[in-house]
Amino acid sequence: MNAEILSRLQFALTASFHFIYPPISMGLGLMLVVIGIVYIRTRNPVWRQMSFFWVSIYGLVFALGVATGVVQEFEFGMNWANYSRFVGNVFGGLLAAEGIFAFFLEGTFLGLMLLGGNRLGPRLWLLATFIVVLGSHISAVWIVMANSWMQTPAGYVVQGTGPAARAIMTDFGQVLFTPSFMARIVHVFVSSWTVGSAVMLGVSAWYILRKRHLEMAEANFRLALPFFVILTIANLFVAGRSQVEAVMRFQPIKFAAMEGIWQTQTCVPMTLIGWVDTASQKTIGLQIPCLASILAYFNPNAQLTGLDAFLQKEMLPPIQLIFQTYHLMIDLGSLFIPIGLLGAVLYLWKRRIFTFPPALWLFVITAFLTEVSIIAGWWTAEIGRQPWIVYKVMTTAEGLSPTLTTEQVAMSMITFIVMYTILGALFVYLLMGKIQHGPDPLEEMDVVPVASLPDTFSELFSRRPSTAP
Repeated sequence: MNAEILSRLQFALTASFHFIYPPISMGLGLMLVVIGIVYIRTRNPVWRQMSFFWVSIYGLVFALGVATGVVQEFEFGMNWANYSRFVGNVFGGLLAAEGIFAFFLEGTFLGLMLLGGNRLGPRLWLLATFIVVLGSHISAVWIVMANSWMQTPAGYVVQGTGPAARAIMTDFGQVLFTPSFMARIVHVFVSSWTVGSAVMLGVSAWYILRKRHLEMAEANFRLALPFFVILTIANLFVAGRSQVEAVMRFQPIKFAAMEGIWQTQTCVPMTLIGWVDTASQKTIGLQIPCLASILAYFNPNAQLTGLDAFLQKEMLPPIQLIFQTYHLMIDLGSLFIPIGLLGAVLYLWKRRIFTFPPALWLFVITAFLTEVSIIAGWWTAEIGRQPWIVYKVMTTAEGLSPTLTTEQVAMSMITFIVMYTILGALFVYLLMGKIQHGPDPLEEMDVVPVASLPDTFSELFSRRPSTAP
């Protein structure tokens, strides 16, 4: 392997490991805001207990997300110096905006969210939580803006040639709102919220199976289930469809590889499970006739462009890998819908979901599968852009650091593998420990009565520490 391949593998490793955490934090963050609202409206102490439990898990996920995310920016300079120089005028501003707007909000209010449960009233705690969650979503917006510019660049001109070439921003609005941005950010948000609701369902189902913390677990399940049902349907038929339409319009090669379409034709079948035979240029598997044309244009006779239109004049991405990751995402996303509907039916049918272990185990497993699905989708997006690091502007090979050696990348990759293995094991250990411990008993939570906690800004700032000896 040369330095380019190793650098790509290293970035894939670090980016995939990092991407485990932001979807969970955004999804759980949304659920925490809902929990806070329900507690304010009902004053049921179970919801306060619930918020204390989930905020501790949120803090763990958030910490790993920040720690692994910082590494990504350093890798741009270490492994992809030519790329960093080329896009610095465009890309740097987006990453700087993320730090200014998102990290400022999160860093300022995270401590209040994590440690303010027994120091702030429920309204102030909810405000702090909302601001942290808002910050995480703003962070995602800036990151997806930057990535969307790599996928469908706009609002720039290239000045200079060869190694001295630079992408110079000419229209900030076009850089922010590239043609693919809106579809991508909606898909990211809905997918992340789906992951958060699935994690809450999975942990709640685990407690119900173990007959522990039943009151909190059943309340958690009732809260998360409708979110999961609605989000899985919206993700497949609205957000996901919109994303595929954007790919079909702006990156037709990627779309053809995702669907395994070799020949430009009408009435294109959709492959549910299959294999791409690149030698014979055929896609083999379980197919539904004309479904790809129907989903694309609502017309069974619609023509879809195949890979044959690009074979002679374009560099193709790794078709087999894109095809498999895309179908893994689609198949899992389709599977989540009947799982959610089954849970809803069993819940409405005299709450039988709580006494039907096979269905509960399905939700435990689904908590893991939603992460697999969202990572597979991200792989599809990134691998499908290859061999371009900036689509149709700069190849991945051109973006590599010119003085980087194979030995240097091999050593850094080994270091990352060891470090991330330790971090991953530590995360699993701490997460399972928190789940095993469960929520604190209600009688141990309120060191200070809730009614005496400051719950408005005037109450918060009017209190002064006592000067009595």
